[in-house]
Amino acid sequence: MAITEDVVNIVLKYAKANDARQVVSVRLRVGEMRDIVDEWMQRFFDFLSRGTIAEGAKLEIQRTPIVFHCECGRFFATSLAEIIADQKVPCPSCKSENTRLYSGREFDIVSIGVV
Repeated sequence: MAITEDVVNIVLKYAKANDARQVVSVRLRVGEMRDIVDEWMQRFFDFLSRGTIAEGAKLEIQRTPIVFHCECGRFFATSLAEIIADQKVPCPSCKSENTRLYSGREFDIVSIGVV
């Protein structure tokens, strides 16, 4: 999983720049639309970080909901199933299909816990 390799590289770069002895945790913000399985990401992270100062670090994955913004100004959450079933997501208030994705595709490193 290439994205996990990127996370390991960023974490190691940050840790080195801050003279860390050990990375203990990595907090991630991941949108619900991302095809990421938390357990597998941790396993890949464990494999890729073996023998580094990030070995043994725990990933804390916070999921962000899928939210759309409508031309009427309303923000509304939806589920992945609704998006897959219908490419256009109508606003529950005004029924307009002129909506745009506001959140749900994020993948951010929020914090890195080091000692």
